This record gives sequence, structure tokens and C-alpha cells, in this order.
Amino acid sequence: MGNKKIIILGPAHPLRPGGITTFNERLCRAFMKDGHDCSIWSFYLQYPSFLFPGTSQFTDAPPPSGLTIKSLINSINPINWLWVGLKLKKENPDLIIVRYWIPFMGACLGTILRIAKKKHTKIICIADNIIPHEKRPGDKMLTQYFVGAVDAFVVMSETVQKDLKKFSHKPNLLLPHPLYDNFGEKADKHYAREFLKNKYDYHIQEATPLLVFFGLIRHYKGLDLLLDALLINSNKNVRLLIAGEFYEDKQPFLRKIAENNLENRVIIHDRFIEDVEVKYFICSADCIIQPYRSATQSGVTPVAYHFEVPMIVTNVGGLPQMVPDGAAGIVCDVTPPSIADAIDTFFSKNPSRFKEGLLREKMKLSWDSFIHGIQTLGESL
Repeated sequence: MGNKKIIILGPAHPLRPGGITTFNERLCRAFMKDGHDCSIWSFYLQYPSFLFPGTSQFTDAPPPSGLTIKSLINSINPINWLWVGLKLKKENPDLIIVRYWIPFMGACLGTILRIAKKKHTKIICIADNIIPHEKRPGDKMLTQYFVGAVDAFVVMSETVQKDLKKFSHKPNLLLPHPLYDNFGEKADKHYAREFLKNKYDYHIQEATPLLVFFGLIRHYKGLDLLLDALLINSNKNVRLLIAGEFYEDKQPFLRKIAENNLENRVIIHDRFIEDVEVKYFICSADCIIQPYRSATQSGVTPVAYHFEVPMIVTNVGGLPQMVPDGAAGIVCDVTPPSIADAIDTFFSKNPSRFKEGLLREKMKLSWDSFIHGIQTLGESL
């Protein structure tokens, strides 16, 4: 591909460092390391407040060093879309990489791309989702409008690849979600639990079997199923740390915990976790558990791989491909009894039996491979 001018359209600092924001910043660094002129064009207004269920869309953390990030896009202002499109066209990039994760962004991003497009400019979409987990009226129309502005797609699971075929037959490439390797070095489990004790007063003994449910809490992620599983699993010494902000009503979960006397087995850390603390929550775990009702790929999985923590995942979307059953963790059905059996099976033997499989899968998830795939796709257009 040679040294190219690349612009990534999608969330970045000072928007909170969720999965896509973190991904975009890490992707930009990978392209820069490969010798390209790469920057990120982000949002100054990503969601109107009534569409955002969390406490804040922004972080107080300092900006990532060495990256050029421009907060230019207003997702709900068509005049802004015209302005950004013209500005982007004037920049004359060789490659535009646009993130697509929710149909709400279809009108905004689709319009910007149509205006910015030049004959030599290639537009590649990294599609996190094509059909959203939580459907709304107009989704199909907005997605159809967006895909019409794109030259090719990168998907990170067979589920998204299959969904994409319902909207477009343009070239697409399946690449595994690369590692989130920007959260620091792996922490010793004892040290990680000590950190949580000293900072948050979470008392987790070194010998205590610990599951960690990590990330924003939405219905499709199945936390209610996990609590039901915890009630019926046979190992009553297992504890659960729920680490992430609730994006649905918290009260039903609190009632279930109280009514079933689970207070001593469940810790709730109901807040957004900044990058500098991610490793302590992940490394405190014996197992990261993802009891999802539905999924495409998961950003939690590459974090677990980076820190070499095995997983229990449900048999939905791309999760079984990301976590080979018996090698890097356990795959189970989307029911409380099956999740409970998986928990019992996991803790019936030493979790270190997954070490070799984790390392083998981790080796496949390099950023160099990911950007090489994008470059190859771009050259084929």
C-alpha cells in the first residue's frame, strides 16, 4: 500500500474510552507505526443526552499522547455533515476508515462520506454491527443509506458478515478482533485483588474463586441469566464481581440479589472503569464470564486474551469462534442451568489448564495482521 494518508472516522478522546474509542486510538497507532499519516476525526456531539443512558459521554483523562484527534462531527446536525464532508474532501485522503456500530449514525456518516468521496479515495468500513442488538424503527433504512457510501467492509465475526449480505454485496474481509494491549502489563492476581481492597474496599480472599462480568450492562449481555446461574451452581464459594456501568434499570438486579441472599457472593462496581484500572478488574478474575443472549464479537474477549484470563462464553454470535471450547475457556448454552454447569466445570480443575490455549489464541490477534488485512483490501479496490 505504501505510505498513505489515512483518516479514521469514529469516536475518540475526549469521548469516554469504551471499546470503539479504545480501538480507534489503537488502530491509529498501528497505522502510524507502519509509516502512514493517520489521524482520527471524532465527534464533539456523539449522542443527544436523551439517547445516552450513562452518566457522562466524556472523560477527564488526559488525551492520548502522539495522536492527532479532531472533534468535528455533530451526529444530529445536517449542516455540520455538509461542512465535515467538504473539509474531509479537501484533506484528500487515500483511505477513509469509518466505524459503524449503530444505525443512528447512518445518516450522519453516510452523508459525510458521499460528500468527501474522490475518485482515488477508498472508503473501508469496520462494521462492529450491521443489525443492532437493540432494534429501533428506521434501522434498516439508515443502514442501507450508510452502506451505499462505502467501498468495502471489514467485519470481525461471521455473524456480522452474514448480516452484511442482507444489505450489500460489496467486498468484505473477516479479520479477528485484535488485542486490546493498551491497558498495561498483566498484574498478579493477588496484587490486583489487593488494589481493589485498598481502593474500593472489595474484600476478595486469594483462594476465593472469582468470576468477573466486565463492561457496560445491557439486557442482551445476560447478567440476569448469570445471577440465576449463580443460585443453582453447586460451588457456593464462587463470587461474582460485576464491573461496569448499568445501561438498564439496576433495581431488578438489586432485588434479585437481596431476595436470594446473594449479598455476600456478589460485588457490584457500578461505574465506568477508566483505562488505568482495567487491568486490576480483569486480572483479579479466575474467569471472565460473558453470558450474552446475543453477540457479534466482543471487545471484552481481546482484553481477557491480553491479560491471559480464561473465559466462559455463551454459544452466540462470534463468541465460540473467539473462545475455542476447552482451549481458552468454556462455551455453554444461553440458559442458567448451562451457565451454572459451565461455572462448576471451570472450577472443578485448576484454571491454569487453559494457559496454553490462551497463549495460542493470543498470538493470532496482532494489530500488524489487522492493518495488513485492511491494506490488502484497499489495494484490491
